[in-house]
Amino acid sequence: MALADALDLATAYAFSVKIDGIQIPHVMEVSGLKAEVDKVTYQQQTQDGKFVTRQMMGRQKAGEFKVKRGLTDSTTVTDWLKAVFAGDLKGARKTAEVAIYTSDNQLLKRMNFRNVWVKDVELGGTLKAGSTEPLSETFTVCWDEMEFA
Repeated sequence: MALADALDLATAYAFSVKIDGIQIPHVMEVSGLKAEVDKVTYQQQTQDGKFVTRQMMGRQKAGEFKVKRGLTDSTTVTDWLKAVFAGDLKGARKTAEVAIYTSDNQLLKRMNFRNVWVKDVELGGTLKAGSTEPLSETFTVCWDEMEFA
């Protein structure tokens, strides 16, 4: 779905994150969405003896992204990390999806990730008596393959 006008830009407030098809609730922020390939550099001589450095595209690189969500009593992410700690490769590997929507809730872009696992979980915010600041849970998702859908 395209944006309403050619001069419009996408906004950063309408998005969703799913792990194994289940939407993650209370997501506040997603960062590090990056697709990249290796750069292959090589040198050669031309027919007239001139030295030339060339570059070409290599293979797709694996990557990672971070998800920050409001802290709840859910143990889904920490249980996932426990599976990684235990070396349960089959149980720890999942699929993920990050979808970006237009201001009128139409799908603009989707990134699908395969063979994802959680690398770390960080509890965020400051524990301070009398504070009204919401606490958060930030986790890093590592992936092997990504495609724009």
